[in-house]
Amino acid sequence: MTGLPGPVIAVVGPTAAGKSALSLALAHALGGEVVNADSMQLYRGMDIGTAKLTPAEREDIPHHVLDIWEVTEPASVAVYQRLARAAIDDVLARGRVPLLVGGSGLYVRAVLEEFEFPGTDPVLRAELEAELAERGPAPLHARLAATDPVAAERILPTNGRRIVRALEVIALTGGRFTAELPAPRPHYRSCQIGVDLASGLLDERIATRVDHMWAAGLVDEVRALEANGLRDGLTASRALGYQQVLRFLEGGYTEAAAHAETIRATRRFVRRQRSWFRRDSRVHWFDAAAANFLASARMEAEAFAAVS
Repeated sequence: MTGLPGPVIAVVGPTAAGKSALSLALAHALGGEVVNADSMQLYRGMDIGTAKLTPAEREDIPHHVLDIWEVTEPASVAVYQRLARAAIDDVLARGRVPLLVGGSGLYVRAVLEEFEFPGTDPVLRAELEAELAERGPAPLHARLAATDPVAAERILPTNGRRIVRALEVIALTGGRFTAELPAPRPHYRSCQIGVDLASGLLDERIATRVDHMWAAGLVDEVRALEANGLRDGLTASRALGYQQVLRFLEGGYTEAAAHAETIRATRRFVRRQRSWFRRDSRVHWFDAAAANFLASARMEAEAFAAVS
């Protein structure tokens, strides 16, 4: 990795494992600043349901690439890549250490690696989105499973926008969507620190987190965002918690059912996050329940930063 800009420390892993707490500890130890890699924390007003740290909780550590889109804006990994790299480059230029923190695996990879995105065809995209609006994501996901089973396994059957993108790439390239992910070629000198917990402990933590979100006013947050067009947001409306509360507000769930389904859906999502990150042998894993967790992870990050 000689000649590459850096160091960049990435803190990755499943939802609710403890990435935010570690990122703050590392920022204090290394003189670092946080660059967000959580795809839903990019949305303004989506605070409670994404567990976005409040300004007070950030402990005077600068946080970048948060609150950049309205909830009606479709997510774009390519736009995020540009913004995140600009933030990282600025942090490095000021002699600080960027900490790329989040559980959105594709977003992390798009920043850390040389990652080019296939183009788009407005007509084809419009046709697929019209079909999605008319028929829902299930038939499109079935079509994806028939043409690219690996992609279908990795993409949630409810993630209509991602399914549409996969089918668009397949149609444009004549190949598989999974071929969109090239062999890793680094853009930065980076170290990836993975944070995880035993499944039982993480399941408990997820339930507790959802309880706290409800108590903190998630339903009211979603109700306010609904008035600002949340239902029209192809990406934001699918976010964990928000999707379930929207269904409650339209009468499809009781509030208790929305709460329970948010816990179940988050646990399913965590399994997919684990599958993504565990495939990458470059991630150095730490058990967030271990007594020496923070000290061990800090030593790993400090050792990398010292030689980079």
